[in-house]
Amino acid sequence: MADDSLVRARKRAEHAVAGMAEGPLKTAAFQTILAKLLADADVGEQVQPPPSRALPGRKQQPRTLTERILAIRSEGFFKPQRSLSEVREALGSRGWHYPLTTLSGVMQALVRRRELRRERVSVGNKQVWKYSNA
Repeated sequence: MADDSLVRARKRAEHAVAGMAEGPLKTAAFQTILAKLLADADVGEQVQPPPSRALPGRKQQPRTLTERILAIRSEGFFKPQRSLSEVREALGSRGWHYPLTTLSGVMQALVRRRELRRERVSVGNKQVWKYSNA
């Protein structure tokens, strides 16, 4: 993500919580808003990748969260329905660690783009969203 878009997202998040009293609620609100803005910027980013310096025959690593989710989708990860926490664990096992709050926005954007499908399912006595191939 470009530095200027990071600064813009931070300023928008600061503006959104400017009227709140200092404290843990304001901090939590700022973190949530900033994560959402960054996830939306990540999804909407149309950046040209730098020229490849990879050795011939080696795959280039996905750089954005969206690319990483689509990479695990291409491995067949979403054939069975998966919860958000399962997606988080799969990304973490590959060294890509994200909070659930960041993941949820990107996953919703992928559903809107019809890259993935989601369904509300009962797990025990809880209702959770499960994601699968579109």
